[in-house]
Amino acid sequence: MGDGRISNAFGGNLTTCPSCHGTGRRSEEGGYRDVTKTKPSHHQKPATAAVKQTWPTTAEGAILAAEVRDSGLVSADAKTRLIQEIMDHEASHGRCTTTFLKKVRKQVRARPA
Repeated sequence: MGDGRISNAFGGNLTTCPSCHGTGRRSEEGGYRDVTKTKPSHHQKPATAAVKQTWPTTAEGAILAAEVRDSGLVSADAKTRLIQEIMDHEASHGRCTTTFLKKVRKQVRARPA
């Protein structure tokens, strides 16, 4: 068209020219744009090692884990397994549900003879 706009034949859609950006003259940049990621701002800093969670984060989970830890009826292996199960449940559900609390407390409680 000569005015820096480009139209297509199908819908009459008008856009600015990618070369001159609507000015009618080519840009002074030379036409090449650096698309390589050579600038320092493009490089991400190395991620720090994620700290492994060792204790539940919610209030209900922390109380339940303390009950498991202080229980004298459960072996040390079972305690670590139950505390890990509490943390996994928190990770998947966001918080400890009432049903889950009952399930874990049932495993920790003394069984009547």
